[in-house]
Amino acid sequence: MPGPPEERAMREWVKRLLAGAMLAGGLAAAAQAGTTLDAVRRNGVVSCGVSTGLAGMSQPDANGVWRGFDTDICRAVATAVFGDASKVRFVGTTTATRFTALQSGEIDMLSRTTALTVARDSQMGLTITVPHFFTGQGILVHKRLNITSAAQLDGATFCATLASEIERNLADWARQKNIRITTVPFDTPPSILAAFQAGRCDAISNDMINLSGNRAASPTPDELVLLPELVFKEPHGVLVRNGDPEWAALTRWAVFALIQAEEMGLTSANVGQIRATTQDPKIRRFLGLTENVGTGWGLPAAWAYEVVLQVGNYAEVFERGPGKVLGMERGPNRLWTEGGMLMSWLWQ
Repeated sequence: MPGPPEERAMREWVKRLLAGAMLAGGLAAAAQAGTTLDAVRRNGVVSCGVSTGLAGMSQPDANGVWRGFDTDICRAVATAVFGDASKVRFVGTTTATRFTALQSGEIDMLSRTTALTVARDSQMGLTITVPHFFTGQGILVHKRLNITSAAQLDGATFCATLASEIERNLADWARQKNIRITTVPFDTPPSILAAFQAGRCDAISNDMINLSGNRAASPTPDELVLLPELVFKEPHGVLVRNGDPEWAALTRWAVFALIQAEEMGLTSANVGQIRATTQDPKIRRFLGLTENVGTGWGLPAAWAYEVVLQVGNYAEVFERGPGKVLGMERGPNRLWTEGGMLMSWLWQ
């Protein structure tokens, strides 16, 4: 027998409440399942956050075309999604705006000189997908100071990047070395360099990429000295928003495609000929000749082939960026087979 009207009404209310919760949960799950990739496809471009202008990493050339390591990482992702490396919208970001641009949805991914830290991975609604550049925080000084070691900087004033880990790392380092320093924060690498050259500080501390760029941009680079010590380790990589593991995985494997291509000896110049003749089962799998390892993302079988053909392998990306422009050695950014830290996950 049915219960009294109040009891029946209560049961009906509970049923509706549970049904609503299940529907909301299903919609939330669906919203997290590849929404960024769907939006990217609708928009027709990957919106990629880069620095506002750092030679060798991300900087417009005389024709307005963005060049550099970080921009090529963005192009690799665009090639994977669209089969076209030009399908990128570059958004210049500062150290103060880079995370809010990603959190707000203004950009789909961030690939710029940004240290990968546990706080950024756990507290900011962001996900680190893959480290792609291993560097460290160093120190740049004027040659006229006759300083050859960081231990000689007791009492020095440092120009450093605003809203970054630079100041914290400097403070930790100074305490460890038992020396006194003062930091003066600035927003962009050019403003830091201008203040440094104007004598507002004794030294600059930043990652070695920025310092090499500062030195290269100086009218008198031979008058600036990079000290041998590193203040702190600093891996860089790709960041995306939390809640979209499909997009995070796709950006990760686009970077791995660059690394794997170098390991296999594939370059933008030879990949077409090798694809037409190779019998190596691993290379054939990588190039999409025997199976499609990107079906979960809706990518064509040859997506990795297109990445190599249009963007190159990791060595090409590095050499035409920080290698050629900044004169940087690859150092830890060598393959694991050569004593470096670069390793792709298994392509199978």
